[in-house]
Amino acid sequence: ETKITERKMEVNMFLPEDKLGLHLRGGAILPVQRPDVTTTYSRRHPMGLIIALDDNKAASGELFWDDGDSRDTVSSGAHIHYIFQVRDGSLSLILEHNGYEDPNNLKFENITVMGLSSAPPSVIVFDGNKTEPLTDSQIHYDADKQVLHLRNLNLVLGKPYTVTWQSQKKFNCYPEDGGDKAKCEERGCIWEASSFPQCYYPENHGYIASNVVESKSGISLDIDRNTAFPRQRSQSKDINKLRVEVTYLTDNSLRWKIFDPENARYEVPVHLNLPDTPHTEEDKRNYKVVVNNEPFGIRVVRKYSLEVLWDSAVPGFTFSDQFLQISTLLPTNFVYGVGETEHPSYKHNLNFNDYGLFAKDQPPGYKKNSYGVHPFYMGLEKRQHAHGVLLLNSNAMDVSFQPTPALTYRTTGGILDFYMILGNTPEEVVQQYTEMIGRPALPAYWSLGFQLCRYGYANDTEIADLYNDMSAAGIPYDVQYADIDYMERQLDFTLDKVNFPGLPDLVNRMRADGMRFIFILDPAISGNETTGTYPAFETGVEKDVFIKWPPELSSDIVWGKVWPDFPNITVDNSLDWDTQVELYRAYAAFPDFFKNTTAEWWHEQIKNYYNDVMKFDGIWIDMNEPASFVHGTVGEKCLGNPALENPPYMPPLESKERGLNHKTLCMNSEQILADGTRVKHYDVHNLYGWSHTKPTLDALQSITGKRGVVITRSTYPSSGRWAGHWLGDNFSAWDQLYKSIIGGKILHNEARHKCATAIDSFCSLSPGMMEFSIFGIPYTGADICGFFDAAQEQMCLRWMQLGAFYPFSRNHNSINQP
Repeated sequence: ETKITERKMEVNMFLPEDKLGLHLRGGAILPVQRPDVTTTYSRRHPMGLIIALDDNKAASGELFWDDGDSRDTVSSGAHIHYIFQVRDGSLSLILEHNGYEDPNNLKFENITVMGLSSAPPSVIVFDGNKTEPLTDSQIHYDADKQVLHLRNLNLVLGKPYTVTWQSQKKFNCYPEDGGDKAKCEERGCIWEASSFPQCYYPENHGYIASNVVESKSGISLDIDRNTAFPRQRSQSKDINKLRVEVTYLTDNSLRWKIFDPENARYEVPVHLNLPDTPHTEEDKRNYKVVVNNEPFGIRVVRKYSLEVLWDSAVPGFTFSDQFLQISTLLPTNFVYGVGETEHPSYKHNLNFNDYGLFAKDQPPGYKKNSYGVHPFYMGLEKRQHAHGVLLLNSNAMDVSFQPTPALTYRTTGGILDFYMILGNTPEEVVQQYTEMIGRPALPAYWSLGFQLCRYGYANDTEIADLYNDMSAAGIPYDVQYADIDYMERQLDFTLDKVNFPGLPDLVNRMRADGMRFIFILDPAISGNETTGTYPAFETGVEKDVFIKWPPELSSDIVWGKVWPDFPNITVDNSLDWDTQVELYRAYAAFPDFFKNTTAEWWHEQIKNYYNDVMKFDGIWIDMNEPASFVHGTVGEKCLGNPALENPPYMPPLESKERGLNHKTLCMNSEQILADGTRVKHYDVHNLYGWSHTKPTLDALQSITGKRGVVITRSTYPSSGRWAGHWLGDNFSAWDQLYKSIIGGKILHNEARHKCATAIDSFCSLSPGMMEFSIFGIPYTGADICGFFDAAQEQMCLRWMQLGAFYPFSRNHNSINQP
């Protein structure tokens, strides 16, 4: 029971008989130490602080510490003296004197702050050299008692520290490695060593709005760079004048586009289903848009709750040729989405976490960029509504979360093209999002049944025996697969006539029994076959379907290396991976699936294979990031502008020091859109798998006359219109069974080789089924029972039970495993 009188509060507290009521005066900081039966023993235990804030949220205190026994420790200096101060949401442990080294290596373990009226979004510790945010498990706030508990600290007695819990709206001005005071101030930013971030933007940094024109259907305006601040990156030319167009799409959706009105820049060629005419009835719209003039920013407010869903009127907005940055305050800590990257929980941890987005043949270690790119997030609001935001940009980028709460987008090209959807529930947001990007493909009914696959079938007899045993055991079983083993030397559209001559007849028998068959295709096509023996390459050259250099640099194909082997060689698998690639892997050409002629060529190859070699019911497309086993091109010397291979700002990507072309094509490679526009691979790299998917489904459905199913590895918003997605090569382990619900372990092919040959294993959790449902790709699943290592019987049993509920339910394991 409480009674508030002016600024004092009377509290009736329950006081058990075995407890002593202790009242702390506001403004005091008390050092404490874990007790024991004697002070000799208690001196060995960790220390702590109890802070009682006064009405101004300030407090102070002191600590004198010596050996507790010797004489003259004051005059001799054999002691430690701290002054503690709390001001403006920051605790300073000021070390006035340090002349004593305690033999027990004491540390401040816990800090309790009483009288804190709200939970801090973050807590930062600065030790004089570096700043570190505390983890969520170290921060506990009791809203009823208004007490903050900081636990499991490691603040060494005899060192100075600053502990900050005040919410500060500071946006990082130096996200690159190696920042310091001089580099920070060179950008016109503020350096504060005890802050996190240490280098942050002044409040008025950014652009200034002018010529704001409002209409019933939206807002248009010009913005000019605030030239009071220097250029952020000398290698990337700032664009001083920009145009902003806000369009009210429907009563629950809107778009805002920021672009250069004088010079056309690359824009993502992904079609969205937008209304033919904008929404013009203001009284029926569920949102309101407000423009902030300086610094320029856009605020989107939900009318019903008055919650600000988007607020980019914060410092740091930058628009240069190869570096674009925009930040927004968030209305919630409950944020989901942004992929395909590894993070350990479905809900994002906003405690200063950065995620690079760039499609790569990469096992997703923690925060590493993986196969696909989805710059879409969903936020749950305080009043339990939900909204979603899509940034339609396909360049290499990163998304940075901070506990303000806020997020920052940084991308390396294109324009800023945002779409927001307001829903009453998360389900409505996904419904509206897929209405915009395209509804997911309806999979064939049989594709919801159990599917069986492995990498490493030795021959068609092994598959036949497997099929017979499965049938005899009465195990429900709808789909059998063939991985790259069925091919001759891993060449697309071939059949290994030595080991798999009977596979076509076996497939016919299985299909006659009601089964279905899916086979794998990679995009890369070998260019080293004898003339007249490999139509896939020769007709591709005739139709000019392969990715080449820009004509001013060379007329040659941009060669990579993937799975296809040279003809007439014997592979020595005992050699290391790089040596095998150099000695055995053929030069490979990559089809440019943006071209209409490429789609026609791809259709023709699939049709010929279906009619002349082997029947099938679905197609599994892999390696389409695109992946290459060499970096950039054979010889690893990319032609053209080196700033495209290593841009002025490099997002936090795996092996970023190796450049964007690490394990893929040169960024200077040229691709040609369906309308004839020439673009750099630098801009469309993240769309390669997306461009590969529709021609594959179109060919499958045209050739078979059935609905079928396509499974793809690399995805982008709207990929779900044509394909499902598998989560990759995981491990046979109990924790993977559990984690598969939000993700599965995935390996790229170098790791796949290493793990399969017991050389190495380095795989980790990647977000999966739940997250891809947000992205509009609900047909997903993990490899049941795990891809690598021997599966334990009980674990596999439980995983089969769980896997029965995966939309894509497939048991798939690796070569050299039972």
